[in-house]
Amino acid sequence: MITQLLVDLVVLLAAAKVGGLLAERLGQPAVLGELGAGIALGAFGLAGVHGPAAIAHDPVIEALAELGVVLLLFEVGLSTRLADLMKVGVSAFLVACIGVVVPMALGFGVGAWLLPGASPLAHLFLGAALSATSVGITARVLRDMDRIASSEGQIILGAAVIDDVLGLLVLAVMVGLAGGGAGGTSVATLAAVAAKAVGFVVGALVLGRRAAPRLFRLAALLAGKGVLFTLALIVCFGLAWAAHAAGLAPIVGAFAAGLILEGVPFAELAGEEYRLEERLTPLAAVLVPLFFVRMGLNVDLRSMATGSAGLALALAVAAIVGKQACALAVVTPGADRLAVGLGMIPRGEVGLIFASIGRTLVVNGRPLLEEGEFAAIVAMVLITTVVTPPLLRWRLGRLPAGAASGVVQPGAL
Repeated sequence: MITQLLVDLVVLLAAAKVGGLLAERLGQPAVLGELGAGIALGAFGLAGVHGPAAIAHDPVIEALAELGVVLLLFEVGLSTRLADLMKVGVSAFLVACIGVVVPMALGFGVGAWLLPGASPLAHLFLGAALSATSVGITARVLRDMDRIASSEGQIILGAAVIDDVLGLLVLAVMVGLAGGGAGGTSVATLAAVAAKAVGFVVGALVLGRRAAPRLFRLAALLAGKGVLFTLALIVCFGLAWAAHAAGLAPIVGAFAAGLILEGVPFAELAGEEYRLEERLTPLAAVLVPLFFVRMGLNVDLRSMATGSAGLALALAVAAIVGKQACALAVVTPGADRLAVGLGMIPRGEVGLIFASIGRTLVVNGRPLLEEGEFAAIVAMVLITTVVTPPLLRWRLGRLPAGAASGVVQPGAL
């Protein structure tokens, strides 16, 4: 048992690192390389070699991968500043809201059109998978072009953060609907699940932001090695379990834990330079790539060849067009609307998390997402993530220097 697990970890971690490095050399985020490495390993099955693909179904590997995505959302929560969310203005908020609603509607339409036999909840989940934006990919392009301080850059980054929060709430609602065995999506059911999701996050933040500093001050008095870090993981895993117990996705609780602990003065308590994100890095660097490689291993290439390619293309078009509707919400004077719309396109790791969870949900005895739909969402993520950097560089490069790199005016956000 342990020897086979060790071999599996060697294969997956080596593939993840090689794939990630190759992707970065090509100017793409490492997550694409990790996903591609998993797809490549799974492709051995087409040649009759099923060993690599079987790794994805190992229960220990599955548990480690799920733990990795919990840590990923914990890190995202830690890096999200509530104060910054409160400061973003009308443009960022409207861009985020439209960037969730329109892609969801288009994705639902694509599902109803191409998958008429699937449940309405499956159609709705396809739309939900198009709702979130991966802020990391766009942020890298903006940083490389020195445009983060521009009005476009600030609107994109602010909206993407809000978009992720809204996307996680949407995911929580989807999991709640599926967990309740909902074959339909009545307004009353949808409202009840949405209220539960919002209530959990708001309640955790209100109570946690008050209790966490006191709890960690008491823990600091113990003066033991690793006490603060261990307590942080306890809070993360505890809230992840609480979210699951409430019928929501565990990652919602992990994200809420990150938001809560973002307000804890770790450096003051530790009496030294202390950043929780840095302490998490070694652990996350091992477990998070496992999640994405395993995602790639789960992609059934045969399903793409038997019809899912059309669904993938339709979802990709809906994903790209849906985010361009964000441009209509930009009210900041002088900001380039097309650049904002292009910057909101990539789904990245957020879309993969949606796909992974949708694959595990069961409605009326059937998987919410079949192999074909799962593969189509993964392909959509790949397409939107790859096309964004060149399109955004093209648009920002065409803008006058003052228009694209000027400092944001007071009140612009």
